[in-house]
Amino acid sequence: MPKKTPPPEVSHHDTHVPIVSSAHLATGARPELSELEYGLIVHSHAFSRWMTMCMAAAGMKDMSPMEILVLHHIVHRARPKRIADICFVLNVEDTHVITYALKKLEAAGVVSRSKEGKEAVFAATDEGRALCNRYRDVREQCLTRGVVKEGISRETLFEVATVLRMLSGIYDQAARAAASL
Repeated sequence: MPKKTPPPEVSHHDTHVPIVSSAHLATGARPELSELEYGLIVHSHAFSRWMTMCMAAAGMKDMSPMEILVLHHIVHRARPKRIADICFVLNVEDTHVITYALKKLEAAGVVSRSKEGKEAVFAATDEGRALCNRYRDVREQCLTRGVVKEGISRETLFEVATVLRMLSGIYDQAARAAASL
């Protein structure tokens, strides 16, 4: 009986069909970037939906993703935060976006405003801290268990977070370059 020749090895790139939202962007030097961008788009919407549903389960309905992010940052390290600091950490250029979120959070009773010199600073109220703790509990129950069940390691999460931070810097630099064209 003649020996069978093994089939030729097929590389990932030969069989991989990219999943993109805009095929015209998947041409050029890095078509994989288009696939990454589509992943970021669907992730961004899923993450926003997750935050609002988690916060609703924690006891506060109708909060926008930005309001949730601002509240969590204000609770972070239990120190009052200035608008400029919140904008910097969350990488938000438009201070009006943060100001609007803070007004809604203050009206909801989860954030309070005070003055340090001439500048307004914001701190979480007891209710704001309790709400964030309930959010953490819902997150553990609904999200963290799923991540563990899927076998996504701590190392993988760290690596993905590192790459995303690196890419955000590249996108920021590209935005500055595009603004100068």
